[in-house]
Amino acid sequence: MRHFFLLSAATLALALPAAAQAAPDDTPAASPTPTASDEDQSQDHSSEIVVTGVLQQSEKDVLSGTSLVSGEALTRDLRPSIGETLARQPGVSATSFGPSASRPILRGFQGERVRVLTDGIGAIDVSSTSADHAVIIDPLLAERVEVLRGPAVLLFGSSAIGGVVNVIDTRIPRRVPENGYRLDAIATYGSASNERSFGAAGDAAIGGNFVAHVDGSYLKTEDLRIGGYALTPAARAQAAAAAAGPTLPDDPDFAATAALKGTLPNTAAETWTAGVGLAYASDNANIGVSYSHYDSLYGVPIRYALASGEEQEAPRLDVLQNRFDIRADVSTGGGLLDKVRFRGGYANYRHFELEDTGAIGTAFYNKGYEGRLEFVQANRGGWQGASGVQYFHRDFDVVGSEAFLPRSTSSQVGIFTLQQVDLGKLRAEGGLRYERSTLTSRPDAGDLRFPATSRSFDAISGSAGLSLELAEGVRIGANVSRTERAPSADELFANGGHAGTQAWELGNPDFGLEQSWGLETTLHVHKDGFSFDGSAYYDWFSGYISEDQVAQSVCQAAAAPSGRTVDLPCFRFSQTDARYYGVEGDMSVRLATIGSATLNFDLLGDYVHASANGNNPVPRIPPARLLGGFELQSDTVTGRIEAEHVFEQNRIAPFETPTADYTLVNASVAIRPFANNRKLSLTLSANNIFDVDARRHSSFLKDFAPLAGRDLRATVRLGF
Repeated sequence: MRHFFLLSAATLALALPAAAQAAPDDTPAASPTPTASDEDQSQDHSSEIVVTGVLQQSEKDVLSGTSLVSGEALTRDLRPSIGETLARQPGVSATSFGPSASRPILRGFQGERVRVLTDGIGAIDVSSTSADHAVIIDPLLAERVEVLRGPAVLLFGSSAIGGVVNVIDTRIPRRVPENGYRLDAIATYGSASNERSFGAAGDAAIGGNFVAHVDGSYLKTEDLRIGGYALTPAARAQAAAAAAGPTLPDDPDFAATAALKGTLPNTAAETWTAGVGLAYASDNANIGVSYSHYDSLYGVPIRYALASGEEQEAPRLDVLQNRFDIRADVSTGGGLLDKVRFRGGYANYRHFELEDTGAIGTAFYNKGYEGRLEFVQANRGGWQGASGVQYFHRDFDVVGSEAFLPRSTSSQVGIFTLQQVDLGKLRAEGGLRYERSTLTSRPDAGDLRFPATSRSFDAISGSAGLSLELAEGVRIGANVSRTERAPSADELFANGGHAGTQAWELGNPDFGLEQSWGLETTLHVHKDGFSFDGSAYYDWFSGYISEDQVAQSVCQAAAAPSGRTVDLPCFRFSQTDARYYGVEGDMSVRLATIGSATLNFDLLGDYVHASANGNNPVPRIPPARLLGGFELQSDTVTGRIEAEHVFEQNRIAPFETPTADYTLVNASVAIRPFANNRKLSLTLSANNIFDVDARRHSSFLKDFAPLAGRDLRATVRLGF
């Protein structure tokens, strides 16, 4: 609780006096969606527009917590995974299952409670099934990333209660390039893993308002360099004790495990992508299609054996996805409707989990498609809105000795509406969504672990919010939401050992809906030389689905009909009551103007407290955090130094271990030789300068796999 009050007091103390003393806002109003020439000149105004959602609006007008990452900030924070790329945003952590598989965690929620989208449609992968599965989105090709939290994200599905991450690329062009062509390229080197990466995307006008697109990327890394020992002191002591005692013939070298430092084995990766697109872009319509290919081979950090008889694996994942997308955005000329929009995607995904010998141990297959049709109302006297329908279908299968899920089919249809009324100082918003979900288990004949069953769920979710302008550039808001979420196939049907998480997972096909109420308050302050965005939230659940460790005999009883032996810790899904609450915020203050340069100070902080089944801690909840930095900005150079302090996490579930606090210091400089072209830049950065041993509590592997040690990076970005 002291972290909650510390962060709340600190952010409010900084925000309110500065807001009261700041000069009236003389910054330009947020511009509409920029033209190609606007984007070439500056990223400042376009970055204020939130495009995720049924209604585009300025960031300062969004009623719930929002983060936008683009331009220099995206270049500086770019990492091989989307989770690590966003980990410095308020309210965001990452699963940190190695440098290649790190999914975003929002407000302590992860997995099925966070939707990761590409241009508004799901990634259509299996990353929500397990933390060791990579999100099939390439940050190298991202134009911007938007992170939305709070009630409004329910319009993307009840599984988005934690929030939405939308990665926006240019694979389907939105406009005809001003000069007939457009090219963006980026190349990066990172010392911590000897990372070499390159990405490029180009558009060319081919006449008649048609635009062709092509893109590609390549990334290769070696094993990650770390700042100290791979294992925590407690884990090293266990390994040393095992080395001194009796061992079995197949046991690993426990002494070598305890002494391992400097490098994190089995974390190398090689990834390449390619894509093409074609679009028709005019003043009244944007219609296009695209195809993309994703191919990756990456290792997962080893969860080392610490006692005689424990299994130790070094899995590598061979991932492949082929995907087709379509987008249509047509203006109707006003009247009742302003626009009709459609977004659809289909993907064929598979990955192989490889044994040490290179043989395929377990194979995951996933075919899915998702479509979304929206009718956007014309603005009539300050009242605007959008309504639509969304459909999702997935065929999923796991094949092999470690298959922990049966063959299954999931489908979902959702009908939604969002309405907004702008009365000047007072704004109101309301949303409603109905969802019908059907999940069917179709196990292979003879596998008695999995029942052949089908479940259907009807879920209704709604949200309402108000915001009030207290003064010029100062707005407060409040939201309330009621959410119902259908269980996922994993939560219903799992019954098997999973090498990636080193757990036997056991679902329950009799689960009901997960239901929750949520409250959120927001404060937005945007003045000349000062900005602050903060949120406080409280969510309480009934039928909350959690995964808890139980006696191994529980899983053995469930596996007995198949004749399998449970040789991993047993984790069983169950439903109970739960509550989450927390605060998050970020602010920026202009400290001085030196000629044409400005010196700014920024600070962000977040804290989340989560309990289930009474006051029992929810596992893998990120601890409190503060990140502050000084940044000197000019037309041609931006220099930054920052420090991030992550507090210790001692509030843990029975099967967890505490996580020590740590402080990371980073510095960077971005050089733009031409002030009128911000797309040509060189960014040099030093991350974790003091080579600190840092571990994220939200990671399954935090006792075996720390974050990267000192990492020197150089990134060149080119655009014209």
